[in-house]
Amino acid sequence: MDAFFTKTLSWKRIGFLSLAITLFSICSFGQNTQRPNIIFIFSDDHAYQGIGAYGNKIVKTPNIDRIAREGALLTNNLVTNSICGPSRATLLTGKYSHLNGYKRNDNTRFDTSQTLLSETLRKNGYQTAWIGKMHLNSLPAGFDYWNVLPGQGNYYNPDFIGQPNDTTRHTGYVSDLITKFSTEWLAKRDDSKPFFLIVGHKATHREWLPDLQDLGAYDNVTFLLPSNFYDDYKGRAAAKDQDMTINKTMRLKEDLKVDVDYEKDWTYRRLNPEQKKVFKGYYDKISKEYHDRKLTGKALIEWKYQRYLRDYFSVANSLDRNIGKLLDYLDKSGLAKNTVVIYASDQGFYLGEHGWFDKRFIYEESLKTPFVIRYPGVIKPGSKVSDLILNIDWAPTVLNIAGVKTPADMQGKSFLPLLKSDRVAQVPWRKEAYYHYYEFPEPHHVYPHFGLRTSRYKLAYFYGGADSWELFDLQKDPTEVSNIYGTKGTERITADLKAKLKVLMTEYKDDEALKILATAKN
Repeated sequence: MDAFFTKTLSWKRIGFLSLAITLFSICSFGQNTQRPNIIFIFSDDHAYQGIGAYGNKIVKTPNIDRIAREGALLTNNLVTNSICGPSRATLLTGKYSHLNGYKRNDNTRFDTSQTLLSETLRKNGYQTAWIGKMHLNSLPAGFDYWNVLPGQGNYYNPDFIGQPNDTTRHTGYVSDLITKFSTEWLAKRDDSKPFFLIVGHKATHREWLPDLQDLGAYDNVTFLLPSNFYDDYKGRAAAKDQDMTINKTMRLKEDLKVDVDYEKDWTYRRLNPEQKKVFKGYYDKISKEYHDRKLTGKALIEWKYQRYLRDYFSVANSLDRNIGKLLDYLDKSGLAKNTVVIYASDQGFYLGEHGWFDKRFIYEESLKTPFVIRYPGVIKPGSKVSDLILNIDWAPTVLNIAGVKTPADMQGKSFLPLLKSDRVAQVPWRKEAYYHYYEFPEPHHVYPHFGLRTSRYKLAYFYGGADSWELFDLQKDPTEVSNIYGTKGTERITADLKAKLKVLMTEYKDDEALKILATAKN
């Protein structure tokens, strides 16, 4: 009797144990299949100061603002090399330009044999896709699906390169088409796997061709000149010798569409008759205004500035509207609750600050780029992160969200701990951010330079001909017009920043910069 009872009890225990193991397996499998989907919306040349969530009261960016409102806004998200292709290479590798091999926007072919964010995610069970602009002189690697613009792409009736390498021209506006292809892929994907999707937008890249429905969207707005619009570049040799001013560099025909030849210009030959009629009808009026007013001097410069911003923000309208379409799709499909949505630009952009357009310089408007992220249940809505985040951190953070260990050769680190709403202690984080820009002399004659930024100070060294140091106190001089390098009273902070700069160069293995630093003028 006792033996029978003991045997029966043992079998019951085995049964309970088996049930527990089964339930554990089911729960574990359930947790695995519930790993979050991740969408990284990546625009081109979209300035943070041109976004509502970053304080702009004039422009309309309700959908980018929505992501920030429902998630977190990074107020000091910095790039390591402020130029398009290199920033994309950094997103994919988590490494500085000198290590990932993509320093400039030239004919360099991006090395896809190195460790990539996309391939790492794919090896760990994610379905991966890149749709839209890539701009790396190579086809996507590590992606299950791709449909990308060749090179810079076109705003109207653009070509797309799909698999296995077929180029097809599509009728329509580029932002709409990128969203269309993205939602189509989402609808047809393998829904047994979590997904990682990069949505690469062409907007807001030069030459700023708005969608037909956005032509003239800001014509009733007069934009205030930045306080340093008429910067004289005193004490800043590199800034004085650049070629990126609205005054001299911005072209009336190509950039501002004055007196466009719609038959000969390759950009406008893409327009079909219906598109051309509307587009030409609007810009013929702009051309007439230009000729009728006969502006010269500052009046002409400021007219060009107004036209630049009106076109730029009109292009941004289509970008934001299409982000809204994608968010709506996630809501309607039920994907929103388990999908992380990130919006970022490849770098910042000058909207008249220092009299400029374009990027490249270590100055704030170029160095800083927008980054907003929504992660339901993890990030508290309306959060703000002021820590110094670098774009080498983007890949490790995405991997951390996916539950994947960061590969050893990635130089960044995950800032997910900074985003979590349940964090109870201060998260150790960097106090200095390192930067290195290379492209010279074309196209804008910006001297190569390296430097670092802290919460208060910025130190930079320009080489290759400019050979000069710049130091800014961002607390006292947020518009960066007063170079205080070498002035009395700055000796201690200068020495401290130079020492930290050398430490960062060593940490990030920038041997070229270390050699230049060793011979830099004092």
